[in-house]
Amino acid sequence: MPLTQSAASFERTIHVHLKRIHAAQHARVERERREVFAELPAGVSAETLDAIGACESGGDPTAVSSDGSYRGKYQFDYGTWESVGGSGDPAAAPESEQDYRAALLYAQAGSSPWPVCG
Repeated sequence: MPLTQSAASFERTIHVHLKRIHAAQHARVERERREVFAELPAGVSAETLDAIGACESGGDPTAVSSDGSYRGKYQFDYGTWESVGGSGDPAAAPESEQDYRAALLYAQAGSSPWPVCG
């Protein structure tokens, strides 16, 4: 019986530590996200970009449309991506860069680049 109690205690300890690790990771990600969004162009909120990204790609920065034309969290095409200073594949860019470039685009054109989700 003591072995069972020790195993259960060990499992509880692991569970507690895993929760702490996940909480610390979440806090770090949120802190980094706040830093990125603090530098967004005026008038563009994190909530606006979150809504567009969720609608366009389910919030997945690696998403690619079925025909490959639209890429990343905000479903940029290459021309639009390049128009806001992006280079390469939008879906391969870090999420923070996609957020920043979407904010630039929103600051320039409002929600019109995202006619369904904007």
